[in-house]
Amino acid sequence: MKTASIIANYAQNLAQAATTTDWSPVQKLVDLLEKARLERRQVFLCGNGGSAANALHMANDFCAAMFKGTREAIRANALTANVGVVSCIGNDLSYEQIFSQQLRVLAEPGDLLIVLSGSGNSPNILAVLQEASALGVHSIAILGFDGGKALSMCDLPVHFPIHDMQIVEDLQLVVGHMIMRSITAKHGKGCGY
Repeated sequence: MKTASIIANYAQNLAQAATTTDWSPVQKLVDLLEKARLERRQVFLCGNGGSAANALHMANDFCAAMFKGTREAIRANALTANVGVVSCIGNDLSYEQIFSQQLRVLAEPGDLLIVLSGSGNSPNILAVLQEASALGVHSIAILGFDGGKALSMCDLPVHFPIHDMQIVEDLQLVVGHMIMRSITAKHGKGCGY
């Protein structure tokens, strides 16, 4: 297949996914995040690989890019950010606990957890969802493929039933940007910078 065909096919698949998705769970997520923001709750994000990078990107947007220079932003932290902590837990406990142990230490009841996963079956994602439930932390899972075990373990799924990891990762960031725009627009603030 020629490069031009690959590019056109990818763009078509992404556009189709965006136009056929039920976005109503994202509105529920916006409402949860706005409530957390107003109550000064913490929001924790995590994922593996590209989803880990997307968790970092979303935490940046929620905490630093939204309502710049004020305390109005979301208190967001990516559990993928501190390589020292991640590698220590992975080495001393297990890779499966790299997110759940951090949540155990940092979270309070009423905080939010957002997991990003293509398969919804990564052991560390399932472990952190289980920990969130035990702690009284509301959990949201942004998932692809068939949603995996995470689909039924989270409080709010945002599910893209697409069997293409790159498209799923693109849609994870779309969700993050939709959230950012929705919350700032409510308050007459723009974020298209």
